[in-house]
Amino acid sequence: MNKNDIIEGVNISDFNYDLPDERIAKFPLVERSSSKLLVYDDGDICDSKFANLASHLPQNALLVFNNTKVIRARLIFFKPTGARIEIFCLEPHLPADYERAFATYGSTQWRCMVGNSKKWNSGDLVTKFSHLGQDYEIRATRIAIEDNQSIVEFSTNDSTITFGELLEMLGKIPIPPYLNRESQVSDETRYQTVYSKFEGSVAAPTAGLHFTDEILSELDNSGFKRAEVTLHVGAGTFLPVKGDDLSQHIMHTEHFDFNTDTLELILSNIDRVVAVGTTSVRTLESISVLGYRVMTSDSIDEGRCVGQWESYAIPKEIKGAELVKSLIDYMHRNDIKRVKASTQIMITPRYSFKIISALVTNFHQPQSTLLLLISAIVGDNWRRMYAFAMDNEYRFLSYGDSSLLKIKK
Repeated sequence: MNKNDIIEGVNISDFNYDLPDERIAKFPLVERSSSKLLVYDDGDICDSKFANLASHLPQNALLVFNNTKVIRARLIFFKPTGARIEIFCLEPHLPADYERAFATYGSTQWRCMVGNSKKWNSGDLVTKFSHLGQDYEIRATRIAIEDNQSIVEFSTNDSTITFGELLEMLGKIPIPPYLNRESQVSDETRYQTVYSKFEGSVAAPTAGLHFTDEILSELDNSGFKRAEVTLHVGAGTFLPVKGDDLSQHIMHTEHFDFNTDTLELILSNIDRVVAVGTTSVRTLESISVLGYRVMTSDSIDEGRCVGQWESYAIPKEIKGAELVKSLIDYMHRNDIKRVKASTQIMITPRYSFKIISALVTNFHQPQSTLLLLISAIVGDNWRRMYAFAMDNEYRFLSYGDSSLLKIKK
């Protein structure tokens, strides 16, 4: 399927709906699991509670979670003139690996968005702060501007602390811009899943925010299985599609990784994989692309980003089990335990899912790529779903309510 066939007749203006500001959840509920749950199953829609999720899941399902952790990516500096400059760390530039960047002493370079950028026309930005009785200084130097992003070098006067530790001490949690408020102390825990492990995201995988340790234990005790992948969510997740021509929309790049143990679990449960969140979907369906690369060229070529339209080249007769098995066999042959890669995958209404059978997700912004992904599962019924959610007082977006969508195969 070529790109023109993928996007023909798909207009982003058809994925619009009225979202009043008062329906956007500005704060989380007191209890994570007290959210509403809309269940969609082959055209049928019903209203439930997230605490009842286990009763709606396919029998013996494997739930795949994104265990990324939101970093304190917002740093505030002030120029001597008093001008406030906000630097939003997007992804590491040098070193380019997240783990190495957070563990770096002395200095590191990041790709950043800069608020009030015009006021930072020259010179370094410096801020001093104290933590646990120790004084610190952090300096920001703009190295270059590329594609409307700034390459910023951060350095400190203390060579005994890592950049990750600096962010923990000085940075702020980057809550979504549509909340129209400053982050609060409560966001430090509530804009984080209870199973988060690996730092790197600038936005939470919000479908996971509803889960509690108690619900996870209930799932385990009820015979459901769990697996984890990692995809570091980028700020591009908030970008709307501009214009009706999908071919002009460039998907943002996000970094993901997985291991052979997870692939083995997926393969043995291939007909009942439930993705927790759209980021898990993007990871799992990108994994299928890597499997197809192995089948066609005996290489995963992990240094090459999974292309925006690459997944559509996989013939429909090739099933997910074949793709996953080819990837497992390749990793065993080459003694590879863990793969790090990146993806720009774009899932549109004509997408054919290779791995997932159901999705747990929140309610998304109008004219967004995430709403296109929802339509790939439920078709035009997304309008009925969202109208049902509006009529039944559901809360929308990151801190809002949840849904369980089952794919008809």
